[in-house]
Amino acid sequence: MKRKRVSHLLLMVITSIVLLLSACSSGGNSSSSSSSNKEKPAASSSGEPQDGGVLKVGLSANPKTLDPIKYTGVYESQVMRSVADTLVIYNKELSEFLPSLAKEWKVSDDAKVYTFTLRDDVSFQPGKYQDGRKMTAEDVKYSLERSAKESAMNRLNGVEKVEATGENEVAIYLTKPNAALLPMLTDAGNVIVPKEEVEGWGEEFGSHLVGTGPFKIDSWAKDSEVKLTRHDKYWGEKPHLDGLTYKIIPEPNMMTNALRSGDVDVAMDIKGQNRELVKQDEKLELLSKPALSLTYLDLNNKKGPTADPKVREAIYKATNVEEIVKGVNKWGGAEKSFMPLPKKSWGYSKDLEKLTPTFDPKAAKKLLEEAGYANGFKTELYLSEARVPYGTIFQNQMKENLNIDVELKVVEWGTYSDTVSKGNAPMSIGGWTWYPDPYFFLYQLYSTKQIGALGNGKGYSNPEVDTLLERAVSETVDQKERAKLYQQALEIILKDVPRIELDNLDATAGINKKVQGFDVSPDFSVQIVNPNGTNVWIKK
Repeated sequence: MKRKRVSHLLLMVITSIVLLLSACSSGGNSSSSSSSNKEKPAASSSGEPQDGGVLKVGLSANPKTLDPIKYTGVYESQVMRSVADTLVIYNKELSEFLPSLAKEWKVSDDAKVYTFTLRDDVSFQPGKYQDGRKMTAEDVKYSLERSAKESAMNRLNGVEKVEATGENEVAIYLTKPNAALLPMLTDAGNVIVPKEEVEGWGEEFGSHLVGTGPFKIDSWAKDSEVKLTRHDKYWGEKPHLDGLTYKIIPEPNMMTNALRSGDVDVAMDIKGQNRELVKQDEKLELLSKPALSLTYLDLNNKKGPTADPKVREAIYKATNVEEIVKGVNKWGGAEKSFMPLPKKSWGYSKDLEKLTPTFDPKAAKKLLEEAGYANGFKTELYLSEARVPYGTIFQNQMKENLNIDVELKVVEWGTYSDTVSKGNAPMSIGGWTWYPDPYFFLYQLYSTKQIGALGNGKGYSNPEVDTLLERAVSETVDQKERAKLYQQALEIILKDVPRIELDNLDATAGINKKVQGFDVSPDFSVQIVNPNGTNVWIKK
């Protein structure tokens, strides 16, 4: 094996991501407001960083669990990233990999063994079952094998075993080459945790996460807030903040009011008219940039009327997607989506957009009649509070165009995740945000192996697609060849009409101008203190 920071296999991926993000950074957001000059792509730091203070961050959904193997939503990972660390991380632009708990790594010539050299100065936060001991190679082995075997989202797919090959060295063995391994290792589901705490707390570990990160959990009032305090033995740059509080505010208007009143300093997921309210407030700043994020409406592919492809196509043709996207995003922050891959991903092909069903109510009615539902039917649509505007417009369109009665089932995140994952939602509106590599959108949401996980709760299964998705990560290292395989898979997926594509979102946040060094990320992660150079502080 030859020692190197990143293998030739991954350099292909990194190069493509660089091109992707450079395209991303040149994009803009449309807004009808004359105050659009106050919308900036990033927050700027001014003056010498000051220590002290507690930053209050508003999250738009309630975390169900902080257990790395059980979490299913970006809302949970936003908290987890402040408490625990991964072996490697992305830089701010998601264009290259940086060291974190691992100082360096090497890849075998057959790309099936990744060996990581670990830092030797890392300590866990004190918990109930250990007193803040040093992190070891055995902790990395335990954490990653736990993820490989038990992750609810298969966040370490293809890992055969992990070995502690030295006091500060671990080797990850793959069943076959996987070009997406390093991106997987940056995921919050693969943070390193101490075995004593996991086994000591048992099922309750998700409420008592212990890691090696810059902040430790002080208290968690479910449905309300998570309070974190600084971890004084953090191995990285000392956090400027004394603490961090995540406040759970699902209702969009309440979130904006909390920001304007000072109840929170950072408000995530600012949408709709609230974008204008933030931009017009002299104390605040709206951060917004194109994101690797999709909103979609899943149709159950396994049971109920939508198990019939004709019914799914009829519903898609009866859906005026442009009306939904414009109605929900009147003030900018999104554009219409055509397929289950963000437009900025290197696997995207504009040529495939013609395969997306177009709005045609007459053709939709005919298809529904042919499927035996001339008089429509009743169904349920599961969604979170934040996505009610999408659901309401869709509900009206279905009644008007197909006589389908859609009942909106507005539920909190835990119920949504559980219902959809088990395939019990006739329809659901979801969102997906991950990394630029198509693997994270297509494998996770369309592989038969992912049925039972949140991404493929719709139950989509096509052997041809499965084969193409496997080949795209194991058969070739050439980005163009991988893109061709993904596009072949997309062509089949689009013809199967497993879901309705809605929009491609911006990552947005409203911040108080006293907050320095904070920025939104294309993957929606909340980064407060990070080895990529982030260390947020509050201007007094």
